[in-house]
Amino acid sequence: MPEFYFENEATKDKLKNSSASSIREEDVEEAGSVREGVASKFFSYLYKRLSPRQFILLLSFIVGIGAAIAAQLLKWLIHQIQYLLTYRFDATGSNALYLVYPVIGIFLTGLFVRYVVKDDISHGVTKILFAIARKQSKIKAHNTWSSVIASAITIGFGGSVGAEAPIVLTGSAIGSNLGRLFRINSKTLMLLVGCGAAGAVAGIFKAPIAGLVFTLEVLMIDLTMGALLPLLISCVTAAGVTFAVSGTNTIFEFHLQNGFAVDKIPAYILLGIFCGLVSLYFTRTMNSLEDIFRKYSNPYVKLLIGGATLSILIYLFPSLYGEGYDLINLLLNGNSEKDWDTAMDSSLFYGHGNLLLLYLALVLIFKVFASTATNGGGGCGGIFAPSLFLGCISGFIFARLWNFYRYLGIYLPERNFAMIGMAGLMSGVMHAPLTGIFLIAELTGGYQLFMPLMIVSVCAYLTIISFEPHSIYSMRLAKKGQLLTHHKDRAILTLMSLDSVIEKYDEYLYPDMDLSELVKNISASRRDVFPVVDRQHRLVGIIYLDDVRPIMFRQELYHRFQIGQLMKEPVARLNIDDSMDVVLLTFDKTQAWTLPVVDTEGTFMGFIRKSHVLTLYRKTLADLSDD
Repeated sequence: MPEFYFENEATKDKLKNSSASSIREEDVEEAGSVREGVASKFFSYLYKRLSPRQFILLLSFIVGIGAAIAAQLLKWLIHQIQYLLTYRFDATGSNALYLVYPVIGIFLTGLFVRYVVKDDISHGVTKILFAIARKQSKIKAHNTWSSVIASAITIGFGGSVGAEAPIVLTGSAIGSNLGRLFRINSKTLMLLVGCGAAGAVAGIFKAPIAGLVFTLEVLMIDLTMGALLPLLISCVTAAGVTFAVSGTNTIFEFHLQNGFAVDKIPAYILLGIFCGLVSLYFTRTMNSLEDIFRKYSNPYVKLLIGGATLSILIYLFPSLYGEGYDLINLLLNGNSEKDWDTAMDSSLFYGHGNLLLLYLALVLIFKVFASTATNGGGGCGGIFAPSLFLGCISGFIFARLWNFYRYLGIYLPERNFAMIGMAGLMSGVMHAPLTGIFLIAELTGGYQLFMPLMIVSVCAYLTIISFEPHSIYSMRLAKKGQLLTHHKDRAILTLMSLDSVIEKYDEYLYPDMDLSELVKNISASRRDVFPVVDRQHRLVGIIYLDDVRPIMFRQELYHRFQIGQLMKEPVARLNIDDSMDVVLLTFDKTQAWTLPVVDTEGTFMGFIRKSHVLTLYRKTLADLSDD
């Protein structure tokens, strides 16, 4: 297990070697605990009596409980809001309130985020990936509750998104802030973030294995024996709390029609390819629509566009209201055409059973528009539920069309294929075949179809990676070079901070200064390279000590040469926002050992030395490899 320690090693030693009664208040404060009272005594008691390994296991247990409680609270809030708003709706016709509720939900969420939270809380999983990659796994404290409230309002009022990504962010925030309370190092903090995410998935889905696999596969937490046990504890704890609160029934009821048969393997392969293509459509369309919403800075314009789009779509296709789990259960448990026709209740399609496939196909197409409009308009939610929703519909449509034409003389059970399609879509959208396999098996109890789940998930994943190398979560970070991956070299570069290797300068040289000023600067410095800037501190050139060494001791030349005559244009300039990939590539291309760093305005920020980058790389590699 990664070593648990305080940031202040001196304080750590003081606490270890002192009795509880003799710990000074300032020492306890340095260690990250509360200044006085029961909290500091409790902290000191635990730290003195538990080993670092035991302490991390205890924290993972606490994180699992917190994630499960947050998940259950969110589910309860969503259910209560939806019930209060829709329990009187007429199933035999359309309901005009579908045009109103989503707009109100997005508006209220926007107000909450803008005036209470005052921070962007959308795209929960992407934020976790960014925190791991760029912020040393530090997630803001408000994320322990803000996403729960915002997503409950959004989804309860009809937002066509899922509650899972917000609760994953909440769980990760619980782990991050609990670790920061005790000043845990960044590597162990990453583990607690993973524990929070794993516990959140396990808690909201009652799927402990899926929670573990999701953390390893999507969040890319390294699987070591030291990290495995805390993750397992969080998953089991969260699932146990959820079972105790809501019972042991699976989220989706599923009754197996027919078991695995070898003659259906071609159909499974084709379903996997189909799910991969639907995933590609979902990913690319959502990415394009998000780009459109980003063009508008006015939140009320976003609300108008997103709210109007969402309301119209829900009015036409009520199945798009909320998470869509009712439709999933319907397709998984329907026994006749009459059962499946209820999918069109409260819509303009009601009573037209012959249009069921058309209705489902349109829902499949427009789900991505509804989900993007929800988040783009100011709502808060994730794509877990939309992925399951689309997968279920995809599997059902595929089986229904196959049976209509009866290819190869083989009948495909629609319910089975609806369930298996969920794994295919999740594998494709999230680029996480293992998560798709285990999550669907645990959600439905469909372990008898493990082989089909594996075939479809793998085929879907292979299909989409042929077109998109990154998942919908990581696409934004990948574009910026901020994505943490399983490739250790690239992961190390991602974890390295540019700020940590920049040599800052307090004194500057200007082009109109003469040689005497340069000599004074050299005599007071141990550097061999000096920046030359204008009066706005924009970099205009650099001076190398080796270039001026022949004349620097000739006093008769001190007032004859100006710095502007001696400076050189740097072979390259690094931008403060450049990734370490770009930095090392630039060093490679230029064969330089020192390069200047500027911001977007050209303002000089400092120098980076290749030797410092390599030293930091070796240190980060050692930290990452230390079990």
